[in-house]
Amino acid sequence: MIESTDGDALPDALRFIAARRFGTLITSSATGRPSAVPCVYDVVTRADGDPAIVVALDDKAKGVPVRELTRVRNILADPTATLLVSDDDEDWGRLAWATVRGGATLVEPGEPGHRAATDALRDKYPQYAAHDLERSPQIWLQPGQGSRWSASDGNDSAPAGDVAARRPTDLTGIVRGRRSVRSFRPDPVPRDIIVRAVEAAGWAPSPHGTQPWRFVVLESRERRAELAEAMSATWRAQLALDSQDPVEIERRVRNSRDRLVTPPLLVLLCRYLPDTHVYPDPDRQLAEGTMATQSLGAAAQNFLLSLYADGLDAGWMCAPLFCPELIVATLGLDPALEPHAFFPVGYAARDPSRRPRRPAEELIARWE
Repeated sequence: MIESTDGDALPDALRFIAARRFGTLITSSATGRPSAVPCVYDVVTRADGDPAIVVALDDKAKGVPVRELTRVRNILADPTATLLVSDDDEDWGRLAWATVRGGATLVEPGEPGHRAATDALRDKYPQYAAHDLERSPQIWLQPGQGSRWSASDGNDSAPAGDVAARRPTDLTGIVRGRRSVRSFRPDPVPRDIIVRAVEAAGWAPSPHGTQPWRFVVLESRERRAELAEAMSATWRAQLALDSQDPVEIERRVRNSRDRLVTPPLLVLLCRYLPDTHVYPDPDRQLAEGTMATQSLGAAAQNFLLSLYADGLDAGWMCAPLFCPELIVATLGLDPALEPHAFFPVGYAARDPSRRPRRPAEELIARWE
């Protein structure tokens, strides 16, 4: 069991909170009457470099004017607040919680940080795409004190062994547990886990056993930043074809750049055809290339499942399909390598939202 409430607890509490998605915001009235409300939030970096916890005031509040919400009236009367985040589990050995207390303010639309925080909240919670966050103020909590408690002896957000130990070990559990992650902690990724994942990919089915794929591992952030800069023009041009607003285009380009640069590791999966069979007729040659492409999906799945079983998470980006030659030129790759997918890899900073899966009955088109 660990418990910490001294000055050193604040960074640990913030790491714990940043890695989770739901909490309880606690405020009090001018007379000291407390109020607690469930909330979603994000931990952002202010212009001065200090962290802040942002809670949106969206349009779910049954038509109540924002400034009439109890939590808003409380903050205007007593500008302090506490965020409580907990891990609840029937296994009491996994119970944990953290709190952060500090000054609370309302940040109005147009004020510094509001737009960036709105983007961060939408990235963390896709549900917010349907809400007009730009027109509502936000609650910003400036962390001052932190507390953290855990029933376990280890760090709840520790990488490697602790995370892997909590992952399922059966195949069904691993398949269902694997998730697509966009936000990662800065912890370095062990090389041996990546090598094991590439080895797992090698056991995927492929045409004639040729394994027509290769992996490019990009650890250097400088190299990835160079790649993201080279790809930005392509992203802008393609988004403009969708008649998107220029501000929205820049937001999405910025997010795409961040997904390449900020994770500890970026892996590029390429199709590689030199070892595949060559046929004299175009139909079979086309089919050979198609089979190679199909096998990439199997290799990618093995790669991702292996990462997940070892405690890591990853995302899947199809951006290379739209500018493969540019990627090859920027990275100086063998021209025989055909970029197909990026996998940002690391330890998840937070649990992602997951889309529902279709039942088997809906996926089976016919059974005779």
